[in-house]
Amino acid sequence: MTQVAKALLVDDRRENLMALEAILQGLPVQSVAVESGEAALKQLLVDDFAVILLDAQMPDMDGFETASHIKRRERTRAVPIIFLTAADRDAQLALRGYAVGAVDYLTKPFDPWVLRAKVSVFVELWTKTRQLAAQSDMVRERDTQWRLLTDAVDEATTLLRAADTPDAVDRAVTLLEQARWGTTPD
Repeated sequence: MTQVAKALLVDDRRENLMALEAILQGLPVQSVAVESGEAALKQLLVDDFAVILLDAQMPDMDGFETASHIKRRERTRAVPIIFLTAADRDAQLALRGYAVGAVDYLTKPFDPWVLRAKVSVFVELWTKTRQLAAQSDMVRERDTQWRLLTDAVDEATTLLRAADTPDAVDRAVTLLEQARWGTTPD
């Protein structure tokens, strides 16, 4: 089952969320839009995300506080955060964003193609990471199967070397057949 990459969009203004969804349209990513930092933290408890697009200035819990909570959680600390803000190009806000773990900080209006390109990179990284994890699992499984087979061959060889009855030969053959088909000895 292939999991679809998701982007968490966090902004207190519905029209901004709709604009972000439109910008990401056509990318291999599913947008999940929420209107507060609290809602974002709840969403992060149930879903994995390739990237978070986070409004810096929101009522109640602002983007900086939200990012701080995200980076404190083991499960979510590696999720890249791109801050988006309508604030003027105050360098202090950008530095504050980077200080809480953002990978980028864009001021509005920003070029939608630049945002698409940035999101695409994180989606591709997320996808490649999932593929590598699946391949690693397969290699571990094959290694386990190889060890079981090798152990069965060693045991069967020992039985055959000491075989002084037909039962010992039958037991050795049974061990090899079980190892070949991945079943366990009776």
